[in-house]
Amino acid sequence: MAGLGKRYSDVAKLVNRDALYDSREALALVKETAKAKFDETIDIAVRLGVDPRHADQVVRGAVVLPHGTGRTVRVVVFAKGEKVKEAQDAGADVVGAEDLVDKIQGGWLEFDAAVATPDMMGLVGRLGKVLGPRGLMPNPKLGTVTFNVGEAVKEIKAGKVEYRTDKNGIVHVPIGKASFDVEKLLANFEAVMEALMRAKPEGAKGQYIRGVTVSSTMGPGIRVNSQRVAV
Repeated sequence: MAGLGKRYSDVAKLVNRDALYDSREALALVKETAKAKFDETIDIAVRLGVDPRHADQVVRGAVVLPHGTGRTVRVVVFAKGEKVKEAQDAGADVVGAEDLVDKIQGGWLEFDAAVATPDMMGLVGRLGKVLGPRGLMPNPKLGTVTFNVGEAVKEIKAGKVEYRTDKNGIVHVPIGKASFDVEKLLANFEAVMEALMRAKPEGAKGQYIRGVTVSSTMGPGIRVNSQRVAV
């Protein structure tokens, strides 16, 4: 493993790169490989049998992880009137309208998710070039454009994560932290896999789940036996 650090090389020896582990075993092993001095994020990467060049085969959605992501999520809400208090009561970090748009246009981006009421989208649209590339633009398909802002904020704070196939047909989703026990990681892992199965496009042909890998922020990928995860 020329060019790799000693720590990485040492933990990589724990993983059989040719093996396919069952999900519980893989998650127990990924915890062993998370040896950094911080609480590493555990991620799942799923290669799907889709062609994302076709719009009807782009797999995109959101799922609430049963045990959250282990990180604090900062949420802004674009709203006015009675919806301001609803968002604040639900735990939104910043709520505003024109003032919030101006603040973001001025360069402020200290948040992780954004929610907007439908009547605010004309205003929020001005931020498309800023929020779009960062994956922060409110989207009705993801439940972040809604009049039910309280529920939307609570779901995000509780561990709602978004997923979308990249150009290679792979979905990357965080499922928790290395400090989580295996049972919590497994429950989050299964929630993501179930969401992906429900999101299977009608146009997808052949095997849908082509490969599943779990890894920690600084650790090696561990291959999961996809045939025992979903069909």
